Amino acid sequence: MKYALLVLAPPGSASYSALHFARAALERGHSIERVFFLDDGVNNGLDTTVPPQGERDIPALWGAFARETGVELVLCVSSAVRRGLLDATEAQRHEKPGPTVTEGFTIGGLGLLLEASVASDRVLTFGGQA
Repeated sequence: MKYALLVLAPPGSASYSALHFARAALERGHSIERVFFLDDGVNNGLDTTVPPQGERDIPALWGAFARETGVELVLCVSSAVRRGLLDATEAQRHEKPGPTVTEGFTIGGLGLLLEASVASDRVLTFGGQA
């Protein structure tokens, strides 16, 4: 089965559940088309996050996942820029000192979520309003 994941939650239990699901799905022979981070979910890609002592560094875990698996992690450009998450291109465009996005993440538009949704058998959402 091919999955697309939509992460709406900031770093925390819902985001960690998405990461855990993605790893488990790949281990069982399924594929992940793309992980798209929207709204507060883009904070999972913030490189300057420092978790409290003893807590998981979820952005670093997502970055490691991308490097290990090659799964594409995309931050919604509108949500990201609004929250100060910039890749090198956006930092230059907005005349900011440098990128703030964790290695392994890219910034892209909602069209990438649509593409992943069409190409996948299932789209799973983590976080958001219940």
